[in-house]
Amino acid sequence: MEHEKEYRANYERLSAHAAAHEYRLNPDETRVAKVVGLMTNNFLEYGKYYCPCKQSHPLNADKDTLCPCNEMKQEIEKDGHCHCRLFYKYTP
Repeated sequence: MEHEKEYRANYERLSAHAAAHEYRLNPDETRVAKVVGLMTNNFLEYGKYYCPCKQSHPLNADKDTLCPCNEMKQEIEKDGHCHCRLFYKYTP
């Protein structure tokens, strides 16, 4: 995978965020790889982790959302997962 180091760092960042807030990452590894990969590409191109699921096309650095987003907590409480289906409510 191209940019494996950056992808891994982003994945670890998101995993740590999930653990710190008692969430979990989506068990669908394909979905996680897609979202984390697109977010990593945004980081490499724009220097920030813009949410690939909420971004405009072309990306608008002044208006687009960073991940994790401010709405994530409310989305998880309401739907059990965030808009991107990256973070899920932790259920033991």
